[in-house]
Amino acid sequence: MKALIKPLALAALLAATGAQAQTVLKIGYATSQASHYGVGSTVFCEEMEKGTQGRYKCQQFPNSALGGEREQIEAVQLGTQDIVNTSTGPLGNFVPEVKIVDIPFLFRDYDHARKVMDGPIGQDLQKKMEAKGLINLAWTENGFRHMTNSKRAINQATDANGLKMRTMENKVHMDGYKTFGILPTPMPFPELFTALQQGTVDGQENPIPVILSSKFSQVQKHLSLTGHVYSPAALIISPAVWNKLSAADKKVFSDAAKKGAAAQRKKVNDDENNGIAQLEKEGMQVVKQVNGDSFRKAVAPAYAGYAKEFGADKIAAIQAVK
Repeated sequence: MKALIKPLALAALLAATGAQAQTVLKIGYATSQASHYGVGSTVFCEEMEKGTQGRYKCQQFPNSALGGEREQIEAVQLGTQDIVNTSTGPLGNFVPEVKIVDIPFLFRDYDHARKVMDGPIGQDLQKKMEAKGLINLAWTENGFRHMTNSKRAINQATDANGLKMRTMENKVHMDGYKTFGILPTPMPFPELFTALQQGTVDGQENPIPVILSSKFSQVQKHLSLTGHVYSPAALIISPAVWNKLSAADKKVFSDAAKKGAAAQRKKVNDDENNGIAQLEKEGMQVVKQVNGDSFRKAVAPAYAGYAKEFGADKIAAIQAVK
């Protein structure tokens, strides 16, 4: 009988650790698993699982399977979803201060944008998120946004006049786009492909990785490399999960998120470098040299409103980062 006790105790111990190993965290994002969001999320999940010796693992829900980004952010805040890898577009509805990064033509290039997000300004925004029950593990990335439509080539701001364009549910974007003469039509991302297909809207604006992974070339003829807004993204974990983690596990999660963010940004770079040729091959007509000054001049009046909302000093602080 005594001989049985040890194996039974061992079996009980294994069962306990086995149960522990089954802490599966649900992570959702808007695009496919092959997209930049999928690449970043997969690296994060692999590193996190490895770092916790399999005590935590992910179940991925790509293609808006858990809802649009706004719904997923809300679910993470409430604790009904564990993690979301989301653009900052809808985040301003929860944390108004984050909307400053959505100002058109605020960032010069990727290097500038990433320095801002990874530096003190980005860290300050993370604290504001934490105060609203959203723990941002890392700034991932969506990319610079470009315009597509089914009607005509956009070479300068006046060419966009009168186009009905789907936008995020984001007032900063919409105020800026109105200065180009665009008729902004806010709509959740999961509804967009069908809306383009049916002609409910003429166009949309998104980074190249999203245009590629969402197969918008099937429903849009024209792409203009306007780069009018830099779209950061965030890997957000629910406080319901975060607050249960040991200090050591928190470090594992944070380090894994940094690696995931680096992989996601690299995928954005790769898609920017290779994706335009791919979209041309798929039949899109691409305007590569857009008159950027015409857009910057058109949006200038909106900056008075942005200065009032966010503070001219805060906008200047972002522009001053070298």
